[in-house]
Amino acid sequence: MLAGLEGSNFSDSQKIIMQYSVINYKKLKGHNDCRWDSEYLCFEPRYNKRYVYKAIGDILIFSQYGISIDMNEENIGYKIYRMNEISNMFCDRKINKYADISSDQVKKFKLKNKDVLFNRTNSQEFVGRTGIFKRFSDEEIVFASYLIRVRPNEDEVLPEYLTAFLNTKYGIQDAQRRARISINQSNINAEELKRVKIPIISKEIQEQIRNIFNLSFDLINKSEFLYFQSEQILLSELDFLNWEPKHKLTFVKRYSDIQKVGRIDAEYFQPTYEEIVERLLNYKNGYEFLRDTVNIKDKNFTPKEQVVFKYIELANISINGDITGFTEAAGKELPTRARRKVNTGDVIISSIEGSLSSIALINEPLNNALCSTGFYVINSANINSETLLVFLKSKVGQLQLKKGCSGTILTAINNTEFEKLIVPKIATDIQDEIKFKITEMYKAKALSNALLEIAKCGVELAIEKDEKQSQKWIDSELKKLKMASTRAVAARK
Repeated sequence: MLAGLEGSNFSDSQKIIMQYSVINYKKLKGHNDCRWDSEYLCFEPRYNKRYVYKAIGDILIFSQYGISIDMNEENIGYKIYRMNEISNMFCDRKINKYADISSDQVKKFKLKNKDVLFNRTNSQEFVGRTGIFKRFSDEEIVFASYLIRVRPNEDEVLPEYLTAFLNTKYGIQDAQRRARISINQSNINAEELKRVKIPIISKEIQEQIRNIFNLSFDLINKSEFLYFQSEQILLSELDFLNWEPKHKLTFVKRYSDIQKVGRIDAEYFQPTYEEIVERLLNYKNGYEFLRDTVNIKDKNFTPKEQVVFKYIELANISINGDITGFTEAAGKELPTRARRKVNTGDVIISSIEGSLSSIALINEPLNNALCSTGFYVINSANINSETLLVFLKSKVGQLQLKKGCSGTILTAINNTEFEKLIVPKIATDIQDEIKFKITEMYKAKALSNALLEIAKCGVELAIEKDEKQSQKWIDSELKKLKMASTRAVAARK
């Protein structure tokens, strides 16, 4: 049976390169999954004969789809996780959406410490994104219907190891080959996830993976606290520390006010926005409009067809402002929206109303990097990028961005409104203090990510070779990071 057939056209020779695999009918007939599609049959994962492999469904004590419900950003109800709040193998601490649900629904869907969340539907690239929920507060948090929550039997598989495995190239391959693909969407249901096979490795290595996750989570907590401190410094300086926006249902505006700005939508004239503007206009050190204090990189860049670029789009920006990844592709393969050149020190800001908090600092060298035209790209000689990041992600910056949004089908902030944002002239010593905190924050995040990469690659090495080589490599990599062997660290959390 011809299981896979794929053609690629080359304009220079007009030849078609055919890629295919041949599957024996007996193997197909006896296949437990009853799948005939080439995507499934041609990408069977690698198995190591040293281990017993079990279907994930056989090591679970619980699995559940999330709740299907309308969400809001008005803090009504309970925080709810979506795919966007899963990054770098953890469920994020910052959650934008809320679900107004009953106490019975909360009881049914609230997350418990060490629950593993699996993203079951989205584009093929993001299906299978998996993270572990580590409890960070007493809040009751639920999860959306396009996520699957699982709990393994810890006598066989620790949740940290399950999370690491599902993020390895072997776990991803086995999960994604099971996806049912339709137009621009892929889906893996709970039963398909349960058929993915996981090697049962020794508890010693599993405990080592758990300890690495715990160390990484501690660093995430540290980075979150550093960001919190930097935001508190900024808000205190601007006298917004204890200020909270108040949305008024009724207010009166003059017709002349409407004529002046050319807007008739009531949201634009919310008194909350006017209060922010008035406070910033009276800031002790003065202010400038954004267009006068930053460089807005709004010229389209045309990538060369054969050059490989790193492409950052909205899905690559976590809710915490991290760049969680990018697509690498030749210029000719990039989408037409990949037209903004970015460099180290640039701040990128989403222009779309529903994702205005998707703001990130390019804090490391990225050669040949582009982002979508859905972002604004800025830098400044007058205010450092770290302070710009904190200001625009703060309630002062976010509400200004939201005020400027307009449109019908796609609501966004246009260039004219973006340029009119009011930016306070923050003293150099305050900027330096914020920069120090944000720099330390990124160091903590980088170390956290490096630890998680060690955990993931350690599992991959155990699958490819054996546990002894995996442990030796893990200890060597931890030593490079100047961290003690995690085998000597007691498991926590």
